Amino acid sequence: MYARVTARALVRSIPTKAIKATPTPLAHSAKAFSTSALSMEAHKKKERVKVHFPGALDSHFSQVLEIREKMEPIDTFRVMDTDGKVLEKSLEPEVTEEFATKIYKDMLTLNVMDLILYEAQRQGRISFYMTNAGEEAYIGSAAALEPEDEIFGQYREAGTLLYRGFTLDQFMNQCYSNDMDLGKGRQMPVHYGSKALHFQTISSPLATQLPQAAGAAYAIKRSGKKNCVMCYFGEGAASEGDFHAALNIAATTSCPVIFFCRNNGFAISTPANEQYKGDGIASRGVGYGMHTIRVDGNDVWAVYKATQEARKIAVEQHKPVLIEAMTYRVGHHSTSDDSSAYRSKKEVEDWKRHDNPMVRMRKWLESKGWWDEARENSHKATQRTAVLKSFAAAEKRKKPPVSEMFNDVYDKLTPALIEQKKELEELIKKFPAHYDTSNYAKEK
Repeated sequence: MYARVTARALVRSIPTKAIKATPTPLAHSAKAFSTSALSMEAHKKKERVKVHFPGALDSHFSQVLEIREKMEPIDTFRVMDTDGKVLEKSLEPEVTEEFATKIYKDMLTLNVMDLILYEAQRQGRISFYMTNAGEEAYIGSAAALEPEDEIFGQYREAGTLLYRGFTLDQFMNQCYSNDMDLGKGRQMPVHYGSKALHFQTISSPLATQLPQAAGAAYAIKRSGKKNCVMCYFGEGAASEGDFHAALNIAATTSCPVIFFCRNNGFAISTPANEQYKGDGIASRGVGYGMHTIRVDGNDVWAVYKATQEARKIAVEQHKPVLIEAMTYRVGHHSTSDDSSAYRSKKEVEDWKRHDNPMVRMRKWLESKGWWDEARENSHKATQRTAVLKSFAAAEKRKKPPVSEMFNDVYDKLTPALIEQKKELEELIKKFPAHYDTSNYAKEK
């Protein structure tokens, strides 16, 4: 949908300066390590011989001792500046008004839903919540996928589900864990999942979705389907062992998977400069021999384009791709976090003013004549009414039947589970005052 891809999005690395060994006073040491007889230029001109060791077949033998610490920093691909202006004419998105406004409307709806559910948690009406503020541009990645591409989320990808058609009722039912919750009340709020929308249910343990995504991608490869897996995670999850296992598995087995890292700078509560010393997360993709892209994660169209290209590589070449989307988490990590403990409120406000993904997208739409203040206010008001309606309905519904705690552990209830279920039913019947089930739906 673009005329071309800029070369700045590609990963490049250069060798650091070669370090010549310094002769020691001992003659035999001088003979062993001195490189004074062979200048760097002469060494470069000399025919290079490839190594035969199986562990690094692309390496060459050298008589110059090199000690490397860094590689050239990977550029960050960008389409729009912070004012929503496309920086190169060739990068102007060739999309329809309907397509572009859907992305922005979903971003607005996500904001409205976040605000209401965050306040609901503060009022004690739901137990937990996580907002998406500052990272909404990741919806551009959802727009670049096909509906049957499998998605493994972390827990800040509600916008991806929204884009795919997850309804407000389904969001609210899950957060309230009621009898209409697709997860049957077994998960914390925001741990969404939808088999129909090819979105694997989110789990709380950090980074477990990464090796699962590699395995799912390998299954897709074996099936011959022209699809891929999208796996979202934060830069904090990249400190987990599962991250390294997943990338290595995907690279060595050539799996059609996109690893999408939302690098928002703080993980749960640890600033990036305390998490790692290398060149972000993207450099690790290069280390595992993967195609790697770093992108401006506050730029919807940059995210969209990067994901398009990554999907093409994954599906057509059966190779994994790592995308690092550089962004900034404006909200707290979750309702269990107070981000003022590790960053100033002024810093957050400055980010909201100077580099807001919502503002960028809106200004771009306005420059095309596809959006204005009236549409903005109308959509916000309509969605607020819709969210509150779904919220109220979900809150009134009963919890799933008590019997659901025994289901889905195995394909069929085992004798032990049947016995336990019977024992619980007898206890509830015998001590109704202690086991009040009036707020639970009847077994179907």
